[in-house]
Parts: sequence; structure tokens; C-alpha cells
Amino acid sequence: MNTENLIAFAMFALVSSVTPGPNNTMLLASGVNFGFRRSQRHMWGVNLGFTFMLLCVGLGLHSVMSRFPQAYDVLRYLGSAYLLWMAWKLATTRAEVTSTSAGTSTATAPSRPMGFFAAAAFQWVNPKAWVMAVTCMSTYLSTNAGAVQVALLAAQFMVLGAPCSAFWLGCGQAMRGLLQDPLRLRIFNGVMAAALVASLYPLLVSA
Repeated sequence: MNTENLIAFAMFALVSSVTPGPNNTMLLASGVNFGFRRSQRHMWGVNLGFTFMLLCVGLGLHSVMSRFPQAYDVLRYLGSAYLLWMAWKLATTRAEVTSTSAGTSTATAPSRPMGFFAAAAFQWVNPKAWVMAVTCMSTYLSTNAGAVQVALLAAQFMVLGAPCSAFWLGCGQAMRGLLQDPLRLRIFNGVMAAALVASLYPLLVSA
């Protein structure tokens, strides 16, 4: 890749990684509900899982799936079902109320954040992840590219994408102080659930 292609690829990686989508919505919600430190496995599951997905697509998975277009329909329905389940789970999460030494109540999350393997596996049913992976490899990878070039492209995407994930997680961490009230936390989780459902729109209109 020449310098112009590298710059174009960097812009694509940054824009696609930092814009709202299922991963970033869930990272924001995880930062609010569990904090930055407890959500680290979720964040790295997203980034390393997507990097592995890029490698698979670049090494020929996209060509194989092109021969079996029904596979895309299966992934579309699986992704829709999983996102709806995640939205329902987030919307129905009840904040636990704890009392402080000053006598006031605060909200705490009663469940655990998404783990590394769950976040990595989610990439395979995440519609935005598929669009990013296929677009990345079909646009910026030459037709005669080998495994080394595929690996370099995937590694560059991970290096550029990880700070974007950390940004969304950090925003959630920064909002924790504003959402200590159980009602505010419940409203926030409801809004995040609605955002997950809204992210299905591009997937459904392309069906």
C-alpha cells in the first residue's frame, strides 16, 4: 500500500470505529453500569474478536460466503435476534439501591459485564462488523495480496480501533457520577436499549 492508500485506510478505520454502532453502544452502557476497569475484557473482546474476523475475511471467507448467499441471511437473522435479546436484557436491568454513609441512595449494576469470549463471538453476528470487514478487505486489499498483507491490515485496524473503543468506554465511565440515581440509570439503560434496536434498521432495510 502506498502512502495515499494508507491515509485513506486510516481514515476509514477511524471513522467506522468511532461512529455509533452495536459495539460502541454496548461499551458505553458497560462503562456506565460497570466502570472502565471492569469492562476491559469486553473492550478487548471487541477489538481482538474483530481483528480475527478481518483475518478470516481477508484470507478467503468472504469468497466462500459469496458462493453461499444464504449464509448472510442466517447471520442477519441471528444478529437481529441477538441484538433484540441484548436490548431487552439492558432495558429490564434493575438497578440495585445501596445506602451511603451520608444516608443517600445510589444505583449499582446487579449483573456482570460482557466477557472477552462473548464480546469476540458477538462480532460474527454484528451487522456493522460484517460491513466493516468486507468493505475493508475488498477496498484496501489488492487482489494478489498474501497472508502477510492481510495480517498487517488487520493489525493496523486494531491499533486504530482500540482507542475508539476506549473512548466510548471512557465516556460511560465519565457518566457514572451523573447516573447514581436508580431512576436515571434505568432511563439511561432504556435509551441504550432503544439505540440497539435502532441499529437494526440498516440490517432490516437491506433484507
